[in-house]
Amino acid sequence: MRILLLSWLLFSSYFATFLSISNLVLVSGQCRNDQKQLLLDLNLTSSSDLFIYPIPLGKLMKWNQAMDCCSWDGVSCDGGGHVIGLDLSNRAISSSIDGSSSLFRLQHLQRLNLAFNQFMTAFPAGFDKLENLSYLNLSNAGFTGQIPAKISRLTRLVTLDLSTDSFLSGEPLKLEKPNLEMLVQNLTRLRFLYLDSVNISATGNEWCRALSPLTELQALSMSNCYLSGPIHSSLSKLQSLSVICLDYNNLSASVPQFFAEFPNLTSLSLSSTGLKGRLPDEIFLIPTLQTLYLSYNMLLKGSFPNFPLNASLQALALSSTKFGGQIPESLDNLGRLTRIELAGCNFSGPIPKAVEKLTQLVSLDFSNNNFSGPIPSFSSSRNLTNLSLAHNKLVGTIHSTDWSSLSKLENADLGGNKLSGTIPPTLFGIPSLQRLDLSHNQFNGSIGDFHDKASSLLNTLDLSNNKLQGQFPTSLFELRGLETLHLSSNNFNGLIPMNAFQNLGNHFSLDLSHNRLSIDATATNISLLSFPTFTGLGLASCNLTEFPGFLKNQSSLMYLDLSNNHIHGKIPDWIWKPIDLARLNLSDNFLVGFERPLKNITSSVEIIDLHVNQLQGEIPIPTLDATYLDYSDNNFSSVLPAHIGDSLQHVSFFSISNNNIHGSIPPSICSSTSLRVLDLSNNSLSGPIPQCLFQMSGSLGVLDLRQNNLSGIISDTFSKSCKLQTLKLNQNRLEGKVPKSLGNCKMLEVLDIGNNQINDSFPWHLKNIAKLHVLVLRSNKFNGHIDCSGNNGGWSMLQIFDLASNNFSGKLHLTCLGTWDAMQHNPYSNLLELKHLHFVDSGSGGGTRYQDAITITTKGLELELVKILPVFTSIDISWNNFEGLIPEVIGKFKELHGLNFSHNDFTGPIPSSFGNLRELESLDLSSNSLRGEIPLQLANLNFLSCLNVSNNKLVGPIPTSTQLQSFPEASFENNAGLCGPPLKTKCGLPPAKEDSPSDSETGSIIHWNHLSIEIGFIFGLGTIIVPLIYWKRWRIWYFERIDHALSRLFPRLGRETKKHGRRAKQSQRGRTQQRLVLRSRE
Repeated sequence: MRILLLSWLLFSSYFATFLSISNLVLVSGQCRNDQKQLLLDLNLTSSSDLFIYPIPLGKLMKWNQAMDCCSWDGVSCDGGGHVIGLDLSNRAISSSIDGSSSLFRLQHLQRLNLAFNQFMTAFPAGFDKLENLSYLNLSNAGFTGQIPAKISRLTRLVTLDLSTDSFLSGEPLKLEKPNLEMLVQNLTRLRFLYLDSVNISATGNEWCRALSPLTELQALSMSNCYLSGPIHSSLSKLQSLSVICLDYNNLSASVPQFFAEFPNLTSLSLSSTGLKGRLPDEIFLIPTLQTLYLSYNMLLKGSFPNFPLNASLQALALSSTKFGGQIPESLDNLGRLTRIELAGCNFSGPIPKAVEKLTQLVSLDFSNNNFSGPIPSFSSSRNLTNLSLAHNKLVGTIHSTDWSSLSKLENADLGGNKLSGTIPPTLFGIPSLQRLDLSHNQFNGSIGDFHDKASSLLNTLDLSNNKLQGQFPTSLFELRGLETLHLSSNNFNGLIPMNAFQNLGNHFSLDLSHNRLSIDATATNISLLSFPTFTGLGLASCNLTEFPGFLKNQSSLMYLDLSNNHIHGKIPDWIWKPIDLARLNLSDNFLVGFERPLKNITSSVEIIDLHVNQLQGEIPIPTLDATYLDYSDNNFSSVLPAHIGDSLQHVSFFSISNNNIHGSIPPSICSSTSLRVLDLSNNSLSGPIPQCLFQMSGSLGVLDLRQNNLSGIISDTFSKSCKLQTLKLNQNRLEGKVPKSLGNCKMLEVLDIGNNQINDSFPWHLKNIAKLHVLVLRSNKFNGHIDCSGNNGGWSMLQIFDLASNNFSGKLHLTCLGTWDAMQHNPYSNLLELKHLHFVDSGSGGGTRYQDAITITTKGLELELVKILPVFTSIDISWNNFEGLIPEVIGKFKELHGLNFSHNDFTGPIPSSFGNLRELESLDLSSNSLRGEIPLQLANLNFLSCLNVSNNKLVGPIPTSTQLQSFPEASFENNAGLCGPPLKTKCGLPPAKEDSPSDSETGSIIHWNHLSIEIGFIFGLGTIIVPLIYWKRWRIWYFERIDHALSRLFPRLGRETKKHGRRAKQSQRGRTQQRLVLRSRE
């Protein structure tokens, strides 16, 4: 965008110069000899790449000495034969120039253009001698250093261009002494001033006041000049301004209202200037305004007004700002609009039908917003070359547009929406189409043979992550211009022979992952030497059983994904040879090791994913280029090298979970300052946790050390700027207390320190961690009362609260439970797509991703939630010494799924408000001293699949409902006063008298009824246990029935068997562990 504006500015100045030169040439006289000699004495040479040796300027310009010099290329004269115009621009002149040059003796020069050369010398003195100059263009000439003060003597200047494109090499020009004020103080005739990328370094008050005397100024361009703001009101004196370009400065201020009062303003460009506040609506309504560029001002807010009829606006760019709201239908009043860029804003609602009337559109970018509804027709925008609607919430089909009418369309990006239906074949046939992205939608149907109708210019086709199906369209491989083809995550089927790839061009990027395809990698009738080269190759889930042989010769690979296949054996040495290989994914295979011992990886691979294999031995140590390492779920069995931190300098994700790593955690790991995720869980690590790991919480997002043998204390060294989102230390041997500095971790979402030996009171100092979702303290030595009076607030997002198996005591005065909003009304309950708790490092482009998981106990089973849905909530305070009444506030937790108060000493009735817990699936109140009747309201809990109120003092009939009568008798046993199904005790019979024997009778009475029950129980149990021990077929049948019963326990959340020890593949792995896991869809 900035280059386009600069080009326009340069064109306007060149065009004006051209007109004046043309007029003068018509009246030019015969060149004077002294003027010709001065031109010949310039002694300038060109070192263009077109020439082997430097070429003299005269020869380069084809100046023929036998001809009148006024007719020479780039030379113009007045009627007296004096040279008044010299244009040497874009001649690759590389020789130096100084104050003695004959150039500065051309005293009559009025226009001088040395732009786009390669002088690469300090700014020369001598320009001040050309006192008649009205036009001076030294843009991108290669001059460096301080601009001389004597330039200010050129008082006749109308146009001054000292700008430089920032992407060109060389030291930029600067204005220090003189500064901007000294440079322009005498240049009162200036109308066009271009100082782009000149280092001015001035405040808003300074540079605005310096320019305010230039009242005839029409064009002001000072982009990337190190200017600061705010823009001073003195700039409002420049009422002749037509063009303002201040891009890439640090103005850090609002757009002044007086900009809307410039009567001739046609172009306003303030991109990337740190603008903030709200843009005045009047700016959009300036009647003369043609271009408005405000992109990349992240704090700039605003919305569109109603546009007036016949508005002049032709180009509008607001990308990456906070502009939002809906686009008004009055957009169709911008009939001259050719470019509109609103990417990365907050616009919402439908794309208005008014867009269909913008017939002059060349480029439209509405990507990364919240637009919804169908896509309007663009059939009338026949000049459209770029159309981007990616990453919105658009729905419906794309058949409303007659794609064949958009013959100039080069880029069409509709990815990341919810578009459906079939893909119109005419879309592929647009003759100018180069890039088509329809990925991450819901398109369906098949892709027919269209290669003879497709655009010959099509180089990128991305249809990944849709619902396309049918036989794989091998005709796609015949598109000669194609360089990128991504079809992953669809439902294509078929067998693709390896020789089908031979029709592809070199440097090809191909991704066929996650379909129903089978790649035949065993072909032997193909020439590997003539095989095309790939830059990227994704063949995940393609039923490969071996490494494709052609990969041996792929020296240009940058990306290779062979994950989720059936590849056995060892990882070959040649896999590391491509020098540009950046991403390697071999996860989810049956690999057992490396072709030769690989202690150190010599390749410069940045992302290595080897998880879920059977790799053994020592973990491979990467080079310093690595940023992502996942070695989890293997059989590595080494210690962590003492200096491993030296090899993790740029690594943001490091996981070796579920291996057999032993020894201690080396302190050198703390030198890995780029780490965002560190997962060493499920190993055999021992010794203390290095204190420096907790000090790393200022940058670390996830620290997972659970299920090891770590000992010692949790160091009280958490950073004051703690950024931890997940801290898991479960199942170790940690002691001591919960550190006070953990309260610094305001972003903490998951805290799991269960199953240790921590001896402390309840950690109320964590109450201000507002984002906490999961708190697990179970199976420690926590003690004391839990009274949150005086500790109100916090934890509004808490969804899992587990204090089981500790020594807490006293009554529950949990008035603060009323602030646990996530258990009362979950904001996600009505969404179709739920996001699990996870960590993504935005600074790594989303590449560093960690999926949170947690182990809970519910329905009497230990379950691993491999993905923590925000709709799942549970409270477990079982196996403590709580007493008193159950708090009524629990009845407000309408989103609660699991509640366990068992094995305490609660008294009083079961609160009738429990009938409000309509999402409850598991309720365990067993082994307390609860009295009274079971509330009738419990009969309304339709999702309840596990209930236990046994071993209490409940009385009366069990409420009648389909749900309660379906539970086994054991759920209600040892409540002497209960009656009714499923108990055998019928209601209406007088209750059995309680025995009150005297002291003398106590030891002599034998309860024969009880004794007969016990004998019967032992006999019945024996009929089950003995066959289980001695009869193998009975044992197999029994466990199959138990597995079947467990599979029906969780009708709403899904499941998977719980593994014990380390995770492992469950198919064809020879590993027999099972685990019961609550699983939910991505």
